[in-house]
Amino acid sequence: MSVEVRDVADGLWLWRQPHPAWEPGNDDWNSEVSSFAVRSGGVTLLLDPLAPHPRERAVWDRIEQVDHVVVIKPDHVRDVDLFARWYGAEAHGPMMYWRDDIPKTELAPVRPGDELPGGLIALDDGRNMLETPLYLPEQQALIFADGMTAPHGELLVWSTPYHETRVLPALRAMLGLPFEHVLVSHGEPVHTRADFEAALDRAPWGEVEG
Repeated sequence: MSVEVRDVADGLWLWRQPHPAWEPGNDDWNSEVSSFAVRSGGVTLLLDPLAPHPRERAVWDRIEQVDHVVVIKPDHVRDVDLFARWYGAEAHGPMMYWRDDIPKTELAPVRPGDELPGGLIALDDGRNMLETPLYLPEQQALIFADGMTAPHGELLVWSTPYHETRVLPALRAMLGLPFEHVLVSHGEPVHTRADFEAALDRAPWGEVEG
């Protein structure tokens, strides 16, 4: 298994690796997914973390401390239980999960508008809280689970039935935040504010979600 480690901004970095549940022929998302780590407000947080193989020391040697783990989307539970148990971290996430992927760890609920430890802000992306993207003020970054994606390198909004009526207005409201970086889980992980603005004018990606 090959894992890429990339620094994005002071205190913000990611690791990218193949997802064990991905199968050939799955066109909805790429085999490689990204996990994020940030040091903000004096605490260390992991966002949607997927644990790499123990041999991947480039990742594990950097994770000396984990104070909080945040799940951004119900189907991004990934390895929240492992990190919470190993590091004694507090966990945060959605108020609902898929029936076949419920974490054992009790997660404090995250709602749009909530301020998380480290000063991170949960945002409303117009999808009925199916995802709560995060704003990182210290790093001037937005973090998305699936709401934005880049399967072929170009940043796109993931399609929904209410793309024009709810999602685009919510995403445009984020332009009021002073951000320079946009990070996504699937596809090319690191994008700019200009990429974000351009994505709002492009046709959305993928099949319509209910």
